[in-house]
Amino acid sequence: MEDIFNLSTVKKYFTGEQLLDGLFGIEWEGLRTLKDGTLSLRPHPEIFGNKLNNPYITTDFSESQVEIITPAFNSVGEAFQFFSFISDLVNTSLDDDEYIWFQSLPCILPESSKIPIAKYYGKKELAEKSMDYRRGLAKKYGLRKQLISGIHFNFSFKDKMVQEFYKHIIEDTFIDINYKEFKDSLYLKITRNYIKHVWFIIYLTGCSVAAHKSFTDECTKLMNHTDNKGSFYTEDGPSLRNSSCGYKNLEPLYPSYNNVCEFTRDVQSFIDKGILSEAKELYTQIRLKPKNPNKMLSSLNEKGIQYLEVRTLDINPFYKCGLIRKDMDFLHIFLIYLLLLDESDYENWQEEAFINEINVAQYAYTPDLKLLKDGEEVDFVNWGLEIFEGMEKMVYEFNMDYYKPIIVSLKKRFLNPSLTYGKRLLNLIKKEGFIESQMKLSMNNKKTSEYIINNTNLLNDEKFKKYIPIALQGKYSN
Repeated sequence: MEDIFNLSTVKKYFTGEQLLDGLFGIEWEGLRTLKDGTLSLRPHPEIFGNKLNNPYITTDFSESQVEIITPAFNSVGEAFQFFSFISDLVNTSLDDDEYIWFQSLPCILPESSKIPIAKYYGKKELAEKSMDYRRGLAKKYGLRKQLISGIHFNFSFKDKMVQEFYKHIIEDTFIDINYKEFKDSLYLKITRNYIKHVWFIIYLTGCSVAAHKSFTDECTKLMNHTDNKGSFYTEDGPSLRNSSCGYKNLEPLYPSYNNVCEFTRDVQSFIDKGILSEAKELYTQIRLKPKNPNKMLSSLNEKGIQYLEVRTLDINPFYKCGLIRKDMDFLHIFLIYLLLLDESDYENWQEEAFINEINVAQYAYTPDLKLLKDGEEVDFVNWGLEIFEGMEKMVYEFNMDYYKPIIVSLKKRFLNPSLTYGKRLLNLIKKEGFIESQMKLSMNNKKTSEYIINNTNLLNDEKFKKYIPIALQGKYSN
């Protein structure tokens, strides 16, 4: 099918305001730690109730790993507000001597046998399945690597916009395609372009440059400096979470993104060969999300792609909820840019993208970094500036004035490494040490959350009030 998702075609039918209309959600994982920077081995706090029944606060792999999940909201601003509020609730509901570890790479870890896998109660079959899956991952990838944490950004266009686009395209071009295929094609183009350009987001948001010696040797050997306090760090790149020692499949996997049928066929073949235990074990930088997550492949085939889950972002320790609104807004506009961006027909694009992903994560702070683009070496900075130029053109064409200063700010960050989160973190580590600096940030973030909860009227705000008994169900059910 010809590329109908381009700037000139889309501009014929939509204003910038219509194009920006979507649904947005945030998922965030963070370890609980004690004052000395060691992993808290206490059970998931009772105040949050049964983790199978709490839609907003649960655990990820470990009992020590809190996960916050927002519902889908009509704007990035609403999603971020809710997330910020829930993170304050979580932070202030922990024991007085317990903190959220605002880092993607773990705190001080005990021996592997003491790292607690998440426990589930209630619906016996579902609880056992959840724990069995985690035991399998622990055996396959190791318990330490499971504690790597990050941020996921969920995005979809409003169905009304996609349906209207489909109607115009059918009327004007007579392309023989049904609505499901059309909608899938839209999200698949964004996905392909995101994978090709994920290095760009890794550089702009990467903030995992250090680890304690209790983490994996595979990761600490990539770090060429020590803080002389039991931790190691690298000055070469911004994101060890996204590097070769991050949480990735044991071998690179490249399913087809031509269409949903080919994608599900390839993922099923990975399962049949024993490479994956189930579809959700495919660790990609961006995921195609189905209507029914419990039947991922069949649901994708039958109902199509419902939304995209971007999984690249490191936790940002410099903000009290590990995340900044500006980065979410930028990611939103970046995904729209990727929809309108022309694609090349270079065959080995996934292999090339994976090499770029690793090289930027590990070496973006080294001089004269080269990336691969359609089989040719290109300059890292020049390619980045080309992306900014394309985004600037798009926001100008669609009168997206709100995003102009955001793009200017991120462009400054791109051109000046000292403004990146990774470099800012390095300065702290050199002065105070990794564990010490991160615990200070964690304590300050908790104090900020406590101040907000105790000195504002957020608990009585109509926007949030209805969510509190669900989020803190352990407190309100007693």
